[in-house]
Amino acid sequence: MARAIDFRGIELGKDCVFSNTRAGLEQLVQWMKELGREHAKSDVLFGIESTGHYWFTLAEYLKKQGIPLVIVNPHHVHKSKELEDNSPTKNDYKDAKVIADLVRNGKYSEPKLPASIYADLRILMNLREKIMVNLGQVQRRVQNWQDRFFPEYTQVFKDWKGKASRITLQEFPTPGEIVELGAEAIVQRWKKDVKRAVGTKRTRQLVETVRSSIGLTEGLPAAKIEIKTLLEQYDMFARQLEEILAEVERLLSQIPGTKEMLTVPGVAVVTLAGFLAEVGFKGLRAWTADYTAGRTESQREQLREEKRKIQYTKRGRARLRALLFRAVMPMVAKNAEFKALHQYFTKRSQNPLKKKQSIVALCGELIRVLHMLGTKQIRYDANDVLGPVREAQLQKTA
Repeated sequence: MARAIDFRGIELGKDCVFSNTRAGLEQLVQWMKELGREHAKSDVLFGIESTGHYWFTLAEYLKKQGIPLVIVNPHHVHKSKELEDNSPTKNDYKDAKVIADLVRNGKYSEPKLPASIYADLRILMNLREKIMVNLGQVQRRVQNWQDRFFPEYTQVFKDWKGKASRITLQEFPTPGEIVELGAEAIVQRWKKDVKRAVGTKRTRQLVETVRSSIGLTEGLPAAKIEIKTLLEQYDMFARQLEEILAEVERLLSQIPGTKEMLTVPGVAVVTLAGFLAEVGFKGLRAWTADYTAGRTESQREQLREEKRKIQYTKRGRARLRALLFRAVMPMVAKNAEFKALHQYFTKRSQNPLKKKQSIVALCGELIRVLHMLGTKQIRYDANDVLGPVREAQLQKTA
């Protein structure tokens, strides 16, 4: 659903209902052109509500047609919809007018869709995140299977993903099969695929443990099919993760400065790839704006002038904030410079930060460090991170 208004807020023509197909998008563009000719309008600014992924194809099509597209925050639409007809009801026809009015008043932002190599990185990192979720689910299902049919399994194998354990789960996973085979046959089977020496102590422990197992005995044929399926799924997801990581490393090698960014202690390939997939390779101000989305520059300046404690919202790029937060957490423990900055932020005499606030502040510091290393293509140097002013502050705090 699309509706058009001019700079005065007057609606132009009738609405346009179009489908998400080429014919539908051509119909939309033709509708805009006809309105422009009819009302003597030369410029068009097309606004949408950024929900889901359905607008990606629309954005690309309009870009090829030379029509600028902007996005409106769904929160703004939700807060403004009652101003239209004094009713909290929501429908496509009403929302289109609310969105158009927000665009007219300048309440919009320009979309940041990745291009070229950064588009590949974003797709791969999003896919990796989904596969990691699937892999975790499979691991929990294997544990669930063990709890039902072989509760004593962890007494023998601390990690079920080891080679001897995998052979056991694939070929003789139930207690009855283990007792029937016996210790000698099991150890001989292990030795075929396990390179390191396999003693009989663990085999005897396995056999003795299963003799007193309290695992379920009903439905064992189906249980064997279940564990086999789960192991196949685990292998598939693990292989996919390896393939994705190899492709991500290949893409990173084509981006200037990534080699230097990876010299930061605590920044791994996955962290850097996820970061660049979210922000691309832009200026420092744009990188920082992506992280601190939801607060304008005037608001940030006001906070600095009033020396108020920084308040962080949950709006903006949640995936980017989560990625940086997970990256900084171990750096505070293992990276000497970030550890020192964390202690300074939390223990300084004036306006000390809480630990979580300090971590968030260090996320911004990490952005600046990565940008400096990437643009100048220099290796990580502790002196560049701290600087003389910060070093003096740290010494004073100590």
